[in-house]
Amino acid sequence: DEKTRRALVQARAAILRAVTSESADQLNAVLDRGRVRRVLAESAPRDEVEVSRSEWLPGWLAADNLLHLLAEAPGRIKPCAHEHCILWFYDTSKNGTRRWCSMAICGNRAKAARHYAAKRD
Repeated sequence: DEKTRRALVQARAAILRAVTSESADQLNAVLDRGRVRRVLAESAPRDEVEVSRSEWLPGWLAADNLLHLLAEAPGRIKPCAHEHCILWFYDTSKNGTRRWCSMAICGNRAKAARHYAAKRD
């Protein structure tokens, strides 16, 4: 719905500012809209996410996931190397040298462009 879309757009902008080291203020404002509550269920403990308004749940979860990635390996959050791509990704490669958000899309485009440029020359 429209409220959820607006909340997600705000969360996305806050996440982008945080990963580009512009500011963490907006991300913290998104995170202030919810919390994780630990509960003991019948079979095992579990986490329950509580948000101030339901439309903030997807955006809050995305911001919370970013915190986990930043705690794990902040240097592995990278922008795609393709000049026309605006996406960021979490580098899961063994040696941390991945360059493309998707090898099938952006990586392939770059390789194809190099190939065609070499054939023209």
